[in-house]
Amino acid sequence: MLQLEKITKVYKTDSYTQWALDGVSISFRKNEFASILGPSGSGKTTLLNIIGGLDKYDTGNLIINEISTKHYKEKDWNSYRNHRIGFVFQSYNLISHQTVLANVELALTLSGVSKKERRKKAKDALVKVGLAKHINKRPSQLSGGQMQRVAIARSLVNDPDILLADEPTGALDSETSVQIMNLIKEIAKEKLVIMVTHNAELAKEYSTRIIELKDGKVINDTNPYDGNEDTKDNEEVKNKKEKKTSMSMLTALSLSLNNLMTKKGRTILTAFAGSIGIIGIALILSLSSGVNNYINNVQKDAMLSYPITIEAESMDLSSLITSTNSFNDEDGTSHDNNAIYSNSLTMKRANLLTGSLTKNNLTEFKKYLDDPNSEINKYIGENGVVYKYGTEFSTFSYDADEKLINNDGSTFDTNTSKMMGQMTQMSKLSQTKIFTELMSDGTDTVSHTIKDNYELLYGSYPEKYNEIVLVLNSNNELSLTNLYYLGLLPSSEYKEILTKMGNDEKIEFETKQLSYEDVIGKKYYLVPNCDFYIKNKIGLYEDVSDTIGKVSEIVKNNSLELSIVGVIRLKDEKNVNLISGNIGYTRDLTEYIIDYTNKSDVVLAQEKNKDKNVINGLKFTVTSDKEKAVEAKNYMLKLSTSEKANLATILLGSTSQGAFMMNMSEEMLAAALTNYLQNPDQKALVAIYDEYISPGSYEENMKEFGKVEMDTPIEIDIYADTFEKKDGITDAIKKYNETAQEEDKITYTDYVGLLMSSVTNIVNVISYVLIAFVSISLIVSSIMIAIITYISVLERTKEIGILRAIGASKKDITRVFNAETFIEGFVAGLFGIIITLLLNIPINIIIKNISGIAGISSLPILGGLLLILISVLLTVIAGLIPSRMAAKKDPVIALRSE
Repeated sequence: MLQLEKITKVYKTDSYTQWALDGVSISFRKNEFASILGPSGSGKTTLLNIIGGLDKYDTGNLIINEISTKHYKEKDWNSYRNHRIGFVFQSYNLISHQTVLANVELALTLSGVSKKERRKKAKDALVKVGLAKHINKRPSQLSGGQMQRVAIARSLVNDPDILLADEPTGALDSETSVQIMNLIKEIAKEKLVIMVTHNAELAKEYSTRIIELKDGKVINDTNPYDGNEDTKDNEEVKNKKEKKTSMSMLTALSLSLNNLMTKKGRTILTAFAGSIGIIGIALILSLSSGVNNYINNVQKDAMLSYPITIEAESMDLSSLITSTNSFNDEDGTSHDNNAIYSNSLTMKRANLLTGSLTKNNLTEFKKYLDDPNSEINKYIGENGVVYKYGTEFSTFSYDADEKLINNDGSTFDTNTSKMMGQMTQMSKLSQTKIFTELMSDGTDTVSHTIKDNYELLYGSYPEKYNEIVLVLNSNNELSLTNLYYLGLLPSSEYKEILTKMGNDEKIEFETKQLSYEDVIGKKYYLVPNCDFYIKNKIGLYEDVSDTIGKVSEIVKNNSLELSIVGVIRLKDEKNVNLISGNIGYTRDLTEYIIDYTNKSDVVLAQEKNKDKNVINGLKFTVTSDKEKAVEAKNYMLKLSTSEKANLATILLGSTSQGAFMMNMSEEMLAAALTNYLQNPDQKALVAIYDEYISPGSYEENMKEFGKVEMDTPIEIDIYADTFEKKDGITDAIKKYNETAQEEDKITYTDYVGLLMSSVTNIVNVISYVLIAFVSISLIVSSIMIAIITYISVLERTKEIGILRAIGASKKDITRVFNAETFIEGFVAGLFGIIITLLLNIPINIIIKNISGIAGISSLPILGGLLLILISVLLTVIAGLIPSRMAAKKDPVIALRSE
């Protein structure tokens, strides 16, 4: 099964040539105990290394199972050593940082045996050599004989065909030597055992065959073999399939980790030194990322507060400011002191202001926005586009005393005191619109942006169109005036306050407090504008919004009941106040009002008769004096008694009968006007029509009724998340204007563009410069890792030889040291990130105390992971040269190192 044919091995130096083997030809049986004797330098160990595939012969041929090894490649020799050969060395050659079990398992690991199976085989091998109780110990915890037994177990675990023993008892006492030799002799019954020894007595006692060498030649063979026996067995061994050896990355990591753990102090110091550059970059990244996040938040807040706004009637403030500045430059010229000169700056500004007002065709622009293929959609932020409509409605509620009040504050306008009326008007002017539509994001009734900036204190957010929320400021407060307007406090109290203010009385205001339970479930009654127009006896629609009794009836019988379902507040003063009023309702309610209004009686009646005003019965368009006279007469005849009396006073009061009319009743004045209309003068009627009567217009009526088309918003707000995207939106609008018809071009107001500019690029540039400087420390760290890895190679030289002896390839050796640098890099990166996170705590405290900004130094997760990856890559790259040096080491020389 094993044949050596004229094997030679020559070692050459500059001035000396040594023939270690000189034409050695030997054939070995399948199982025998062959001992090789000879003096030092006779070639015994060289012969053993060539048989084991650790060393290469120069000439001749090594035949294994009738297969020549002349054309063996590196991978073939690796597989041969792993599957066919088992080594037992004089100095045991165990890996000190591995357990006994791990040492024995190693050969099986290279063979690709599963963890469960190799664990079982390794234990069985250790049981066989009598070490069942020592499997979890390290080699340093064993005696010499026990370590040699471990080496034997390792050599046998992969069931090799050949056991090579190089002075297996050379370092043992006599008693232990006998035990080891008996064990080897037992093995030789089933395998070929080739032992190199200086002890002739030991060889004669245990060997079945003794081969003597001298000066590289065989001088004696006690039991020569011609290679013709056991042909059948040789054929079976020849056909035995061998798997390729390969060390998994997990095994390489395990070997390197165990080695590093034996030198914990050095490993930690190395990792810390390697982490210095990572710490520097991580701190810079934390600060730059935090500043950029802060800037982005400011940008988002600015974009939320100042979206790009396009109104149905718009003024281009940017152009206005630019033009005004140019006027200032033009009018800054000096004049001689010999006359008076005009300054037209004010007139120019006024003219420019008038000319800058333009109408936007929002219907066409909405089509552009709704088209998913439009370029502008690439830049629109997460809050999207908000369309605002001119929905007209009033809301009412009952106060604590069950008094019906109008929530716009008009209930308090009925006071007779002039001062009270003034105070009420001032109070109304100071209030924002109480009912405000909440932003929605298309997937929920309330946008997540609202939920991000507001905290739900009690109840829930609206889910139905008739559900609303009460909105408080960041201090849980609500304007006292609005508490009265909303009917949450008795209206009588407010009237009393206004009376005292009107009488200049000093008032002590107490803080009012309401529980959330008091507010939840509070009812409000919404009346769309169209419902205030009621058809009268003569077929016209009469506005009853000022008639208290009619309004009460409408509220009771024909209003939409709204209910407060939640209480929310602005989380912090730094959050964006997105809700201008104190009651928030959903887009669903807006759509309900629009749909309801568009189907109302008054709107349908006006749409049916577009030429005639359904309120006063007049034609919208009159072309002749005759038609004006008819329209005027019909209009006045349809007036009520009170309205006729008022008109009579206006028309006839300046005549000679004016003084007499002052004492007439309304009925008498109305009768006088009616008598006049029996035979009126046409010119007078035309004059009355032109001066006192307005037919209105179809568009004005529809607006009063609250008629709204979903395709025609009155305002479009476009939200962006960053300045860059905002610029993209403005560029897209410019491109839209370039292709649009003249009447469809858009004029808009970019408030953010007027107020702010991006500083992100400046922060990034500074960060890049700092990172470039700190990166120098990374380079230094990488060089240091390379040196440490080279030292590790020197320290683990014997381990390299052991691994090669059991079948590890050069790539496997490279993988082992790459795994070590990988671990070092990973630990260094991890140290750097952990230390950075710890340093960020005092840094943030200092920055907050100085600037008031919290959490500015924040390392992004992705950035931290990337820095760990960079640390690993740099250390692996730094270790490539040392790891290749390790792979190129001669295994024979490596095994001899100490």
